[in-house]
Amino acid sequence: MKTSLETLDGLKRSLTVKLPADTFKQKTDAVLQKMASQVTIDGFRKGKVPLSILRKQFGDNATSDAVNDIVNETLFDALTEANVTPAARPTITKIDSQDEKEFTYTVEFEVYPEIEIADFSKLKIEQTKVKITKADEERTLQGLVDQSTEYKSVKRKSKEGDQVTIDFEGIMDGKVFDGGKATDFQLVLGKGKMIKGFEDGLTDVAAGKSISLDLTFPKDYHAPQLAGKEVTFEISVTDVASPKSPKLDNKFAEKFGEKDMDALKKSMKEQMRVEIDSRIAEENKNAIFNALLAESDFTVPQSSIDSEAQNLLQEMKERMEQQGMPAQGDMDASAFNTEAERRVKLGLLINAVSSNHDLTASKEQIDAKLEEMSQMYGENAQQMIDYYNEDPTRLTHVELLVVEKMVQDTILEKATVTFKDKKFQEASQPQA
Repeated sequence: MKTSLETLDGLKRSLTVKLPADTFKQKTDAVLQKMASQVTIDGFRKGKVPLSILRKQFGDNATSDAVNDIVNETLFDALTEANVTPAARPTITKIDSQDEKEFTYTVEFEVYPEIEIADFSKLKIEQTKVKITKADEERTLQGLVDQSTEYKSVKRKSKEGDQVTIDFEGIMDGKVFDGGKATDFQLVLGKGKMIKGFEDGLTDVAAGKSISLDLTFPKDYHAPQLAGKEVTFEISVTDVASPKSPKLDNKFAEKFGEKDMDALKKSMKEQMRVEIDSRIAEENKNAIFNALLAESDFTVPQSSIDSEAQNLLQEMKERMEQQGMPAQGDMDASAFNTEAERRVKLGLLINAVSSNHDLTASKEQIDAKLEEMSQMYGENAQQMIDYYNEDPTRLTHVELLVVEKMVQDTILEKATVTFKDKKFQEASQPQA
């Protein structure tokens, strides 16, 4: 075997492999002999068809199969000989099987870039801290109360705290806008769940009445097609119900799986801490890696970006299915290229840092991470731990998380780090 490696544009490489012509001829004959046992030709018994006849009728197919077999059998050794590692499966670009002395094939592929890791001491990184206050605990407890609040219909005008049931249509430019119509929609007045003026307009209105509200969507509204637009809501109030809040006693605690109020409050505070720590850990991790990415300029294989973009598209489709939303069948994976490139770059950087600093996860660290992850599963924590431990391949994900955290810690040891305080309510908001 002879190999010749050529550098093309950027990360693209071309590898030419030369083998004795007899290798191709023997492989082609072997393919034809296999065909002989499978095909039937008039005048010949199965398995007794001469190679010359088979070559005449099935020569093109045999040549194609022989080429694929030779490439599959020799490519790994050829890449090893050329001392090169492809980022994705190489593509055959040229074949020469006519030469009497040599059979030649050429493949093209991308390689991973050489990565120069940034000097961590030059990185400036901001990390977030959150303190849970008594007021935060009281608001969270009130949320549990709201979940348990019952509403009873009343024959009076609505006021703050009441639950109203309405049918409405939102009309913009003379027609109902997408998502602007609902029936039997329940809304607790005073919670600020709707745009400004909506809940105020439903205050002091009795069941059976209809009202019209001329409102304006906020300029920063999450749906761009509605942001800053004027709209008229035609609303019919079908019910007004007064709240009946539960007593904060042991019976209330039992609804949430606790024996008494003390146990409920303790469990609630622990869960608040677990959830907020998880959110802040993600925010702080992104701050670290964004700083690292900003100081790391290198090109990544397009094949890796394309593959990751497909993964992101599939993840989005699965989320939409879980939420009962129709999948966007026509969406192109290239729409995710920016995020895909970021993920690929970050993956290469994390791997490079962990390799340079010899960072590996011990069994004790993996078990500790599993225990930490299980806290989010409440009473199903042990079930989650057992799931991962049943199959060693599942633990690979946990191992990667441990190494990722070790990389973060390694960076923070040398970087210039500043801290900022964030309120619990702000940190609890879903990330855009």
